[in-house]
Amino acid sequence: MPLPDPKTAFPITLPDGTKHAGTVLLSVVIDHPKFEIGDYTYASDFTPPEDWASHLAPYLFPFSQETLRIGKFCQIAHGARFITASANHAMDGLSCYPFPIFGHTVPEGYQPDTRDTSVGHDVWLGYGAMVLPGAQIGHGAIIGAGAVVRGTVPPYGIVTGNPGTVVKTRFDDATIAELLDIAWWDWPKDKIDRAITAIMAGDTVALKSA
Repeated sequence: MPLPDPKTAFPITLPDGTKHAGTVLLSVVIDHPKFEIGDYTYASDFTPPEDWASHLAPYLFPFSQETLRIGKFCQIAHGARFITASANHAMDGLSCYPFPIFGHTVPEGYQPDTRDTSVGHDVWLGYGAMVLPGAQIGHGAIIGAGAVVRGTVPPYGIVTGNPGTVVKTRFDDATIAELLDIAWWDWPKDKIDRAITAIMAGDTVALKSA
């Protein structure tokens, strides 16, 4: 079960030989100056959009001051959205109304919130998950369906609910440290291909010897 070519837009081939248009490798289909996306990260949608960038992060514009970073091997389900910093309003005045953007020209550099949003490697964002501005999601985390995430999520944490709460971690501390040290997502494709069985079996001993 080797990995697909990381430069193919549609990595899933259905039993009838056709490509599944509802799942795409994002690094191939998104060309946006404020997105950074690792290889093999995919998104799925029941109604595939023409513009995956604006579909996933509707407030992230080419002129935005923040960056959305998504690592390798992430899995993004239907309905997941990133609400990036450009969406935020100033809250230090008497009103949150964004008066400056309704002038003749938006003032250059006007953006009350400029925090980057970061998603590590091998993160699963479930159906309808929402990631808020400035969130920092660690490697291997699971964001449950409908969860609303802000702040920091530890590596291999499992988050559910609104507000998103880390309910547990996927593995014990020693195993998490071992996986972060192995960092299999940074291996070359042929080595990962050999390690897929060990990864799927949860066998860290076999993974280290792959």
